[in-house]
Amino acid sequence: MNKSNRRKFIGTAAVLAVGTAATAMPLSNMKKNYPVVHHVFFWLKNPDSKEDRDKLAAGVKALSKIPTVKELHVGIVASTEKRDVIDSSWGVSELMFFSDLEGQATYQTHPIHLEFIKNYSHLWEKVVVYDAVEA
Repeated sequence: MNKSNRRKFIGTAAVLAVGTAATAMPLSNMKKNYPVVHHVFFWLKNPDSKEDRDKLAAGVKALSKIPTVKELHVGIVASTEKRDVIDSSWGVSELMFFSDLEGQATYQTHPIHLEFIKNYSHLWEKVVVYDAVEA
């Protein structure tokens, strides 16, 4: 490895280490409080419609009113670098945190969630859900 490549590698490693250290504390606190994660990805019927995307994102944000939802992050595709491991085919995502599996089950049948499905399902063509518990 020549000096230029070694410097670039060391610089990149230092940036990654600082970024990792900066995020480690908040993530560990979140895990302790909310060990159940519910991550949903929505593919829009009209993927080029900013209006549909924004409408769905607003609907997802309303799910935070469900008492067992402890944290909610609503996302849209980031304009990060294109790599083989990145799937940017979806339009809106929701990342929810629950204290326990019972809280997640309550969310599934809660009237606000059912109303959300009724009012917004016409906007999506596909939904993929990833549920995880702390390892």
